[in-house]
Amino acid sequence: MLSILADRIYRHLFLAQIVALLGTGLATVALGLLAYDLAGDGAAMVLGTVFTIKMVAYVGVAPVAGAFADRVNRRALLVALDLVRAGCALALPFVTEVWQVYVLIFLLQSASAAFTPTFQATIPDVLPEEESYTRALSLSRLAYDLENIVSPTFAALLLAVMSYNALFLGTVVGFVGSALLVVSVMLPSPKPSEPRGILDRTTRGIRIYLATPRLRGLLALNLAVAAAGAMVLVNSVVLVRGMLGLSESALAWTMFAFGAGSMAAALILPRLLDRLPDRPVMFAGSVVMISALLALAVAMSALGLSWPMLLAALLAIGFGYSAVLTPSGRLLRRSAHSEDRPAVFAAQFALSHACWLLCYPLSGWLMTRFGAVPALVVLAGVAGAGIISALHLWPAGDTPEVEHTHDNLPPDHPHLQGHHRHSHALVIDDRHPRWATHF
Repeated sequence: MLSILADRIYRHLFLAQIVALLGTGLATVALGLLAYDLAGDGAAMVLGTVFTIKMVAYVGVAPVAGAFADRVNRRALLVALDLVRAGCALALPFVTEVWQVYVLIFLLQSASAAFTPTFQATIPDVLPEEESYTRALSLSRLAYDLENIVSPTFAALLLAVMSYNALFLGTVVGFVGSALLVVSVMLPSPKPSEPRGILDRTTRGIRIYLATPRLRGLLALNLAVAAAGAMVLVNSVVLVRGMLGLSESALAWTMFAFGAGSMAAALILPRLLDRLPDRPVMFAGSVVMISALLALAVAMSALGLSWPMLLAALLAIGFGYSAVLTPSGRLLRRSAHSEDRPAVFAAQFALSHACWLLCYPLSGWLMTRFGAVPALVVLAGVAGAGIISALHLWPAGDTPEVEHTHDNLPPDHPHLQGHHRHSHALVIDDRHPRWATHF
């Protein structure tokens, strides 16, 4: 897996991702504690609102950014967005009102909504071979897990000697470090797509996405991920600090368990995906998440909440979470031409976060209004609905090693707009009995 780090451009991009995520992880812990300071037992509702604002920015900004990502210098765009995020993080320690948190989070996440899909769409151009890209996806997942393990651990150590506000400064360092690493390499830029109107460019990625059955199935699985993830991210601070009465450091260690489960899955997946199609692996991960939510609800009803019980549940949820998300990049990659990848990655970014937009406020409201057990049960039900929908939308029969032309696509398929029907490219209509694979 580590052999792909021999590529200098990818190595710098991977390191940029790591330092930015480490900073983001510190901010996640600090934000939860800031919300608890400002709102007390209403912290779940504040965090639910914060995450909802984040999702609104993601859903609204990502498609627009993806539509024009092939028209600007990628390196300059990524560096500018990193600096915007650093500026917002620098201001967070000075807030005194909840509304100020909301404004800064909206600005920061709007920059992230433009940064992340552009960054993700660059990696397939740096590593065009399928095997290398698969390894890169697993490394990327490990980088995200690093946020959930190293950042909370570092946060726990720092909180023993300083205020949580100092953690936001670590976020600033992370974003600045990311900008320096990105500016140190030349990034490939695919040729611009054919000229189109603003509306066509803005909606193109979503139209391609929704015209592709496997990606519609991915969207349904994103709902399952969002339901389980919202329970963890929104309500952990109330479970740990409010119900269990544990310390700030205990919250960091609780998030560590979630990240440990996710990292364990990311380490296993490269070899597993060499043997199995993406579809069964992703469905199995979804089932693990739902099972963990329901098991925690049953255990709390029978025995009450304990910290070891919560840690075990988050470990399992993290494992299933990674099993769904890691292969998703392969699906996207094989579903778009190079020049369309920013738009398709932006569509995934926006549509998946629309699921989070639903689940974040729902999770906070359920926890505040009804308590932990009903919240667990309802969110498990939402995740179950996502799995059932995915089973219907994403037909079985994936054969990842096969590529096809567009010859079997209908003339009005959005992916054919601007391309010759007989050009060799990755098929995106997986209703064909033998469709190419990978997100």
